[in-house]
Amino acid sequence: MNQPNDENESASPQPLSATARRCLGVLVEKAKTTPDGYPLSLAGLITGCNQKSNRSPQMQVDESDALSAIDELRSAGAAREVQGNGRVTKYRHAAYEWLGVDSPGAAIMTELMLRGPQTAGELRSRASRMHKFDDLETLKTELDALIEKGLVESLTPPGRGQTFAHCLYTPQERLYLVDKIQKQDAASTGSSPASSSETPKAKAANDDRIEKIQDRLDSVTAKLEALEKRLEFLES
Repeated sequence: MNQPNDENESASPQPLSATARRCLGVLVEKAKTTPDGYPLSLAGLITGCNQKSNRSPQMQVDESDALSAIDELRSAGAAREVQGNGRVTKYRHAAYEWLGVDSPGAAIMTELMLRGPQTAGELRSRASRMHKFDDLETLKTELDALIEKGLVESLTPPGRGQTFAHCLYTPQERLYLVDKIQKQDAASTGSSPASSSETPKAKAANDDRIEKIQDRLDSVTAKLEALEKRLEFLES
């Protein structure tokens, strides 16, 4: 790899707000999956952030949110503004340089930014739309490299169902995320005190309600962070 990547490997990128991560993920995703429409206009970026497929949690990013996120990404060196056809301002990512990754690493990081923590099996299936991973071992080798760079971490112990997450969360988000994953693991293994008295059907319904509430909380948290960033920008 070239020298700039070597330099990036020695220092992990800074945490990003939820909206900035979503925007960066969308820029990388669209560059890989729909290159004819890339770089993205502001409207295209917003549409990509709010789409229903391949996103978790669902978000409602508006123009103000997106502009604030772009400012954050540009300040971090993770995105750039370019002039499109007809003098329309468009945006492109600088994820390879900023993260110090190549195509397979970028595909994994993008999936983690767009859909949150996942198992190696889920990542192989979902990230393959951006970069083909021949088998699970190939994916795991790339995961190990990202872990060494400080870009990815494991949230659960090794073994079946081991869950991985990117390291771009803010400290507050990470604490919440770890607690969420631990509760999900406890529920799935039946270690929750209420699980012994619940029928499988009732437990499934309860888990579904909890997941919806957690997704809603994630969405609200992302919105609040975007507003805070926008206020900081306006004040500056």
